[in-house]
Amino acid sequence: MSVDPSAQSSKARTLISSGSAFEEQIGYSRAVVTGDFVFVSGCTGYDYKTGAISPDIVEQAEQCLVNVASALAEADASIEDVVRVTYTVPERDAFPRIWPVTRKWFGNARPAATMTSAGLMKEEMKIEIEVTAVRGSARK
Repeated sequence: MSVDPSAQSSKARTLISSGSAFEEQIGYSRAVVTGDFVFVSGCTGYDYKTGAISPDIVEQAEQCLVNVASALAEADASIEDVVRVTYTVPERDAFPRIWPVTRKWFGNARPAATMTSAGLMKEEMKIEIEVTAVRGSARK
């Protein structure tokens, strides 16, 4: 992950990149920070260091949340600061398989959540996770 210093403005908007080629090709940032809000774009199960993706939805969900946590850390936030999460899965019946992963990562934060079922950009993608965090809002 890297912060693009030229993307900072007087309104304290900071763009965070994972280095993914998709960001440049499509025109988006892995995360946008404005004030105490951190908006993390949908993360899929790719390991950004290797470009690999597991065929298993549970392993993809774990990697998605590693990617989310990395973007949040770049923004001086953490999983505990997440107030909203959206899960997108192509096969809605597969969603319950990842509940142990979501409970592991979000069990303390307990964010508001939505799950939708829709096709993702590539067939190998089994899940995409998007979050909104408010820095310093971790539950006590």
